[in-house]
Amino acid sequence: MRFYRRVLCTAMLMAASLAGTVSAQNFVDVKPSPQQLHWQDLEFGVIVHFGTNTFLDREWGDGTADPKVFNPDHVDPDQWARAAKSAGAHYLVLVAKHHDGFALWPTEQTDYSLKRSPWMGGKGDLVRMTEEAVRKEGLEFGIYLSPWDRHEPRYKDPAAYDKYYMAEMDELVQGYGPLVEWWLDGAGSGGHVYDFKKYMEELRTYQSNTMVFADVGLFDYGDIRWVGQEDGHIRWENWNVIDRHGQLRWRPVEVDTPLHKLQWFWHPNSDQTLKSVAELLDIWENSVGRGGQLMLGLAPNRHGQLPQADVTRLQEFGAALQARYGLDKDLAHQYLANNSAVASAIDGNPDTFWSAPDGSHSGMIEVDFPQPVTFDHALSMEWLNEGQCVESYAIEAWDGAGKPWKTLIRAQAIGHMKLDRFTPVTTTRVRLNILASTCTARIREFQLFNVGDQPAGAP
Repeated sequence: MRFYRRVLCTAMLMAASLAGTVSAQNFVDVKPSPQQLHWQDLEFGVIVHFGTNTFLDREWGDGTADPKVFNPDHVDPDQWARAAKSAGAHYLVLVAKHHDGFALWPTEQTDYSLKRSPWMGGKGDLVRMTEEAVRKEGLEFGIYLSPWDRHEPRYKDPAAYDKYYMAEMDELVQGYGPLVEWWLDGAGSGGHVYDFKKYMEELRTYQSNTMVFADVGLFDYGDIRWVGQEDGHIRWENWNVIDRHGQLRWRPVEVDTPLHKLQWFWHPNSDQTLKSVAELLDIWENSVGRGGQLMLGLAPNRHGQLPQADVTRLQEFGAALQARYGLDKDLAHQYLANNSAVASAIDGNPDTFWSAPDGSHSGMIEVDFPQPVTFDHALSMEWLNEGQCVESYAIEAWDGAGKPWKTLIRAQAIGHMKLDRFTPVTTTRVRLNILASTCTARIREFQLFNVGDQPAGAP
């Protein structure tokens, strides 16, 4: 479904977020928090939509659905987690309450929850089941709790609803282990005033390391920001530091898009809306491959399972990613022994990095091959602990003795990751030429791939 994020509570946007906030006059002075760095290294997560909408063939619930309609016969969060992991995801966010207000855990704040569902005799806790399944697979866990609530009568009274929302939040942030992400979706909330300052104070009391997703309308309260649309693509150059009304903040971007075209919840026609492997690869290349975070939407069916077609597609997607960009496909890594001066940038280990000379504003990584190699993609990763430094770079190939270097691509931002594609070239020497950097450039990885006409996978 399309989440129309709206600017919320603009009069309240005065408090500073606890993560990634620096009093600075220059973009280069703003640096990420350790929590933001950890989150960015996760690169790819999934978000699971499952609720009364699933049983009513809806995307938008109005809060009037009878809880008895939620009655799956084979709920299997273990399957969800395994399928997400097979695609290469590193975390899972569960929609614990969508806009219809129906809660997927036995909250003490309302009876509009699983307590009134026939599933498990009203004793079920889908948040608990999902959290346990996710951690068993070695993934991290996050929660989406919609501020907009179309069922709760107290929603008409902002002060009373604030207490209600924070009471639900308290149950979730205190009862389900460490959370990697908390989603604050602004959909449907135009004109409603929330006390987001108190929300964040409450969240940080119990979950100080959780990354908060929010649109730029909640600039001061979010640690990560929305990309602006749901087609899975980052547009243009991607900088982590953005300016909102003269305030500079480190706000990396998350790119949310569903596995099914225009569908976040399961629908009976799901087999016809499933995105192809080629589409998913294109999404990954234009989200993670442009320095952002991919959040792919998964939708269990009325049984409580992902359809087999979805499971297969996720497995195919993960296999296709490895076939294209697995470490064993990296040509630079294969010739590590010949490039000791830049070994830390081509060793396949993002915990190591090559550094330009301290205080410099340019630099160069050159990879020399004993025999000519052919490649058409380059992947670069910047070490961001001291900020996003690279302002301009080129990837160049040696064109032969006595001839100049040939520019394959020229661009600006590298950031967490930048995947560049170009016409195939065959050479024995290639270099990442950092033309300008605001601070000392440090590169975690410089990788080269020959994708060619490699098929993307099943249609």
